Amino acid sequence: MPFIEHISYSDLERLALQRLVPALLSHGFCYVDGLLGELAGSAVLDQVVEMHNSGQLQDGRLAGSIPGVSRRSIRGDKIAWVSGSERGCEAISFLLNLIDRLISVCASRLGDKAIQERSKAMVACYPGNGAGYVKHVDNPNHDGRHLTCIYYLNKNWNPKEHGGVLRIFPESKPYVVDIKPLFDRLLVFWSDRRNPHEVQPSYATRYAITVWYFDSEERAQAKKRFRALTASTEQKGCSSS
Repeated sequence: MPFIEHISYSDLERLALQRLVPALLSHGFCYVDGLLGELAGSAVLDQVVEMHNSGQLQDGRLAGSIPGVSRRSIRGDKIAWVSGSERGCEAISFLLNLIDRLISVCASRLGDKAIQERSKAMVACYPGNGAGYVKHVDNPNHDGRHLTCIYYLNKNWNPKEHGGVLRIFPESKPYVVDIKPLFDRLLVFWSDRRNPHEVQPSYATRYAITVWYFDSEERAQAKKRFRALTASTEQKGCSSS
């Protein structure tokens, strides 16, 4: 490892119990600055830049298409999914392990949901050509995603010049919340309809890594529905052939 782990478990526990849990329960979101520190954060950034420069990031996909509406007008990011075990992702793995530990402390204190697994990490780049992502909800259809965690990697970011702010529209609240995508900042929020959000147009290259933590019961039900739908589709295909 090119860096030394500087956060103890007691530091993480304090951060989780004093900052994340109270903020999530009262506001539905929380952000933490200086999560990894300059050295480790820069190592993550270097690996993400290398992925981008080597062509590993592809256009982000949409769940469905809308006639006459281009994908880029809805989301303009380029992404790659990584587990952290890939060659050249050692610093990303370090980040993911730290977020896992942080969320594990929070999990039992966020209600009766069992948070025991997460997605792979989505490495994303908005290429700075005015690309953004229109207002949406990460989990509008009970797919199991419970918490969204976004780690930002953008040094010297000036929102007035570069844009790229993530704007949250908290459900039934009379205000919006603007989160600047600043280097070494971790943002955590509920993934469901409580937090519609958008990425405003970016005019500089904007990097972030996102992971989603699942409610185990909802995730299991979503997989069950998907399997039933797949089986039904296959049966229809066989009967019509």
